[in-house]
Amino acid sequence: MRQNVCKWYYVCPMKKFYEEGRLDRHWINNYCKGEWQKCIRYKNVENNIAHPDTMLPNGEINERL
Repeated sequence: MRQNVCKWYYVCPMKKFYEEGRLDRHWINNYCKGEWQKCIRYKNVENNIAHPDTMLPNGEINERL
Protein backbone atom coordinates (compact mmCIF):
# COMPACT_ATOMS: atom_id res chain seq x y z
CA MET A 1 0.00 0.00 0.00
CA ARG A 2 1.42 3.36 -1.05
CA GLN A 3 1.31 6.24 1.41
CA ASN A 4 -0.19 9.57 0.44
CA VAL A 5 2.79 11.88 1.11
CA CYS A 6 2.79 15.63 0.60
CA LYS A 7 5.04 16.67 -2.28
CA TRP A 8 6.74 19.21 0.04
CA TYR A 9 7.39 16.74 2.89
CA TYR A 10 11.07 16.12 2.17
CA VAL A 11 11.92 19.85 2.28
CA CYS A 12 9.44 20.86 4.98
CA PRO A 13 10.69 21.91 8.43
CA MET A 14 8.05 19.62 9.96
CA LYS A 15 10.05 16.59 8.76
CA LYS A 16 13.23 17.98 10.35
CA PHE A 17 11.46 18.83 13.63
CA TYR A 18 9.95 15.33 13.76
CA GLU A 19 13.29 13.62 13.09
CA GLU A 20 14.90 15.72 15.84
CA GLY A 21 12.19 14.62 18.28
CA ARG A 22 10.71 18.10 18.63
CA LEU A 23 7.40 17.35 16.89
CA ASP A 24 4.87 14.64 17.70
CA ARG A 25 4.27 11.90 15.13
CA HIS A 26 0.57 12.75 14.86
CA TRP A 27 1.42 15.90 12.87
CA ILE A 28 3.27 13.82 10.29
CA ASN A 29 0.66 11.06 10.15
CA ASN A 30 -2.34 13.40 10.02
CA TYR A 31 -0.96 15.96 7.61
CA CYS A 32 2.33 15.16 5.85
CA LYS A 33 1.46 11.52 5.21
CA GLY A 34 -2.29 11.87 5.49
CA GLU A 35 -4.58 14.70 4.58
CA TRP A 36 -1.89 17.11 3.42
CA GLN A 37 -4.48 19.03 1.37
CA LYS A 38 -5.76 20.40 4.71
CA CYS A 39 -2.31 21.63 5.76
CA ILE A 40 -2.07 25.41 6.03
CA ARG A 41 1.67 25.23 5.29
CA TYR A 42 0.94 23.35 2.05
CA LYS A 43 -1.71 25.90 1.04
CA ASN A 44 0.66 28.78 1.78
CA VAL A 45 3.48 27.29 -0.29
CA GLU A 46 1.16 26.59 -3.20
CA ASN A 47 -0.07 30.21 -3.07
CA ASN A 48 3.37 31.77 -2.52
CA ILE A 49 2.42 33.01 0.95
CA ALA A 50 5.33 33.34 3.35
CA HIS A 51 5.06 31.67 6.75
CA PRO A 52 7.50 30.94 9.58
CA ASP A 53 9.19 27.55 9.92
CA THR A 54 7.56 27.32 13.35
CA MET A 55 4.04 27.29 11.91
CA LEU A 56 2.31 23.95 12.45
CA PRO A 57 0.17 22.34 9.74
CA ASN A 58 -2.98 23.67 11.43
CA GLY A 59 -1.70 27.25 11.22
CA GLU A 60 -0.68 27.63 14.88
CA ILE A 61 2.75 29.09 15.61
CA ASN A 62 4.92 27.04 18.00
CA GLU A 63 7.94 29.14 18.94
CA ARG A 64 9.42 26.18 20.87
CA LEU A 65 10.26 24.35 17.64
